[in-house]
Amino acid sequence: MRPQIGQFLQYLRVERGASPHTLKGYREDLHALAEYLADEQGNSPMPSSITTNELRGFLSALHEAGYAKSSISRRLASVRSFLKFGQREGWAKANPAKALRNPRKSRKLPHFLTTDEIGKLLAAPKSDAAAALRDRAILETLYSAGLRVSELVGLVDGDLDFAAGIVRVRGKGKKERLAPIGSYAARALKRWLEVRKLSEREKSGRDAPVFTNKFGTRLTTRSVARMLEKYLKETGLDQRTSPHTLRHTFATHLLDRGADIRSVQELLGHKSLVTTQIYTHVSTANLRAAYEKAHPRAR
Repeated sequence: MRPQIGQFLQYLRVERGASPHTLKGYREDLHALAEYLADEQGNSPMPSSITTNELRGFLSALHEAGYAKSSISRRLASVRSFLKFGQREGWAKANPAKALRNPRKSRKLPHFLTTDEIGKLLAAPKSDAAAALRDRAILETLYSAGLRVSELVGLVDGDLDFAAGIVRVRGKGKKERLAPIGSYAARALKRWLEVRKLSEREKSGRDAPVFTNKFGTRLTTRSVARMLEKYLKETGLDQRTSPHTLRHTFATHLLDRGADIRSVQELLGHKSLVTTQIYTHVSTANLRAAYEKAHPRAR
C-alpha cells in the first residue's frame, strides 16, 4: 500500500499544488490506515482488498483512542480521496469509503480578540529596531488583510500594491486572490521595508520575500508563532491566541460592523460559504451577550 500512497502524494504535490503541510496530513492519515490494516490482516495490505467493514473498524479504533471527531472526519476524507485516485489509476476497483458518513461534530466558535485587545496587541512592538518594525508590520498585515500565516510568509515584493491598497495572496491550492490592506498596515509595511535586509541567496526585486529573519532569509510560520507568543506574554492577552486568531478577528469584526457575508467569504478566500458562516454565530453570540448584560428584563 505504501507505493500507492507515495504515488498519491506525488499527484497531490504536482497536479493539485498541495502545500507541505497538506501533504504531511495526508501522509500521516494514510500511513495510520496502512498500519491498522497490517495489524488486522497480519500482512501488508493492498488498496484493492480494503473493505467498508475494515474502514468502519479503523474509524472505531480512532474513536476509542480518543481522537476528536474533526480528526476522524479528516482521516476519512483522506482515505476517500486516496481510493478515488486509486480508481482513476486502476489499482482500486471501488471506493469502500463512499458508504461511510462523517461523524457528526459540533463546531466550536473561533477564538477572537476584541477591538481593545487587538489594539493592545498591535501596539506591543514599541521600538524602532528592525525586528520590532517587522513584527508590527506582520501583526498589522495579518489583521488588516485576514491572511493565513502561510500566505503572509509567502508574500514577495511584487505582491504589494501600495497605490491600490491591496496585496496579491496565494492561498490553498495556489489559488490567488486580492486582499485589501488598510493605511495602518501599509505604513507599517513601508517602515519595515526601509530597514529590511536580504541575504545573498534571496532574490532581489519583485521576487524578494517581504518578511525575513535576522539572517535575511524568508521568515517561517513557526517564527511568526514564536513572535506572537512573546507579545502575548508582554501584554497579558489570552495565550490561546495564535496567528490564525487574527484572521478570525478580522472576519468577526467585519461582520460585527455590517459587512456582507459574501464579501467576507471572498476576502478570506473561502471556497464554501458554509466555512464563513461560523463567524455569523460569533456575531450572534456577541449580540446576545450584550443584550443580556444591558437589558433590565433579559434574565
